[in-house]
Amino acid sequence: MFTRQEIINILNNESENERIFSLADKIRRENVGDAVHLRGLIEFSNICKSNCKYCGLRNQNTNIDRYRILKDEILDYAKHAVDMGYKTLVLQSGEDSYYSTDRMVEIIKEIKKLDVALTLSIGERSFEDYRAFKTAGVDRYLIRIETTDRELYKKLHPNMDYDNRLRCLKDLKTLGYEVGTGCLVGLPDQTMESLADDILFFKEINADMVGIGPFIPHPDTPLKDAQTGSFTLALKVMALTRILLPDINIPATTAMETLNPNGRILALQSGANVVMPNVTTTEYRSKYEIYPNKICINENPDKCHNCISAKINSIGRTIATNYGFSHNKG
Repeated sequence: MFTRQEIINILNNESENERIFSLADKIRRENVGDAVHLRGLIEFSNICKSNCKYCGLRNQNTNIDRYRILKDEILDYAKHAVDMGYKTLVLQSGEDSYYSTDRMVEIIKEIKKLDVALTLSIGERSFEDYRAFKTAGVDRYLIRIETTDRELYKKLHPNMDYDNRLRCLKDLKTLGYEVGTGCLVGLPDQTMESLADDILFFKEINADMVGIGPFIPHPDTPLKDAQTGSFTLALKVMALTRILLPDINIPATTAMETLNPNGRILALQSGANVVMPNVTTTEYRSKYEIYPNKICINENPDKCHNCISAKINSIGRTIATNYGFSHNKG
């Protein structure tokens, strides 16, 4: 719908905001409907081998209280989430080598017995690992590109390889996953041009889900003194993603609400159709600190579910009762 230059112009033009938000909301309604998909998030380990310069879970952060949730407790969270009505669960962690292919396959198979769709977000793995997870029953995989600017990616991700990140996304597509990716908005040295390229990248790879959030500096990272990303700009990148990819799933991210107390509702009114409430209990929530001041860290899973459901109903939207598989027609 928009050329690269048109996207750049829109990103630079504040007077375009309301038009873009309204258009994205209209396109969302026409293509994926008014139902909002709730996906129960289980953050099962904050141990990570990587050192991404923006992330509080980075390996070199010695101020974090590390934890690892084992199989039986993960399954308890999963069962409780299903009892609350969740039709999709999201297993997310740092890049923790303890969770070998065999361990993950065991967990996946048990969760799939609960009759849910399952998303995995555990980082870069081999083609063989991805195939094993798919065979065990994983439906979706989320691996954010964060930025498509190669130089910026290299600067922010020590000892990581941009081409390997692309390889992961390609492998997941080849294996038939619904593929989720996304970006951070407001990273140091990020340009409007690179954000436009991010949006076009989502279109190019035909992503099924795209998560977009503002950059929030963490005090225990090398970017601790960087400027916080703009909520409005993140919302606009998300809205443009909806306009270019009309029938994909787009979450209203928690980071949006960390910067704006009404952030997730505004996102749902600007193109989003998914919310991912945390279903782990408070003893772990504050420790999964990718960025600081995360919302809802002192709320139990039931309260979170009831709270977001009430907010969704308050804007005339409904809670989806199906598995929320992608409408993406390519």
